[in-house]
Amino acid sequence: MDLLPCLPPIANTRAPKIPTPAGACDTHFHLFGPQAKFPFADSRSYTPDDAPLEDLLKMLDALGMTHGVIVQGNAHGTDNSAVLDALQREPRRLRAAAIVKPDTGRDTLKHMADLGIRALRFHHMPRGVGFSPLGMQSFEKLAPIMADLGLHAQFMMDANALDSALPFFKNWKLPVVIDHMGNVDGKLGADQPGVQQMCKLLAEGRIWVKVSGAYRVSTQYPDYPDAKLIHEALVRANPDQIIWGTDWPHPRMEKDMPEDGHLLDLFNAWTPDTKLRKKILVDNPRKLYCFD
Repeated sequence: MDLLPCLPPIANTRAPKIPTPAGACDTHFHLFGPQAKFPFADSRSYTPDDAPLEDLLKMLDALGMTHGVIVQGNAHGTDNSAVLDALQREPRRLRAAAIVKPDTGRDTLKHMADLGIRALRFHHMPRGVGFSPLGMQSFEKLAPIMADLGLHAQFMMDANALDSALPFFKNWKLPVVIDHMGNVDGKLGADQPGVQQMCKLLAEGRIWVKVSGAYRVSTQYPDYPDAKLIHEALVRANPDQIIWGTDWPHPRMEKDMPEDGHLLDLFNAWTPDTKLRKKILVDNPRKLYCFD
């Protein structure tokens, strides 16, 4: 099996320079393993180090995050056991987005929703590598059950492929969340078609966007100045439907591992208005993920 490189995260997360507001939420991170209890999928595209719940909670505590949203990662495929275990252990603090097979039944999804699953995640990366085929056709098949259970749709998506995805959302009433600033190329700037399309759809209230993964948009480690311009454009378009996350433990990184306290410092610097930061870190995720 030809697997992508995957470095471990930086172990000791430092506190951000600006105190994090009470009720803040990191809306995008992963859990991996421990492999002895939760084996990785044979079909995975990378093999990460264990990144268990205990390490995750230390990271959240260091950042001052009250809440968090686990996102099922490629390494575990459609086996969400590690995620569901964490939700049962931290039912007030955590919510999650799952990846499931397109033939998953309503009873199974209802059980997952009862435990704290708030979204199903799909992939629409026509030019990407290493992702499962659980994309738009899978969403189309699962959409009726999702709508019935109130599960929104989350996409690891190339924003330049949004036009091909929009027909699938024609009758969809629940939120559509785009990961990592649409996975665009920061070198192409905020005027590139994918960013402009996201801004248009944000302004119309048709999508939500995670201003996460600056290091996936930019190669300009460690401050990612070209990602800053995209971040600012998205926030201007509709700050009511923007959320933020670390993407800890940063899978598929082979060099220049980001430090999570620094990533939060960048978000704070790129979002200098205190009220706006609270909206993105506290108010928006509370609404989207139904935190108390």
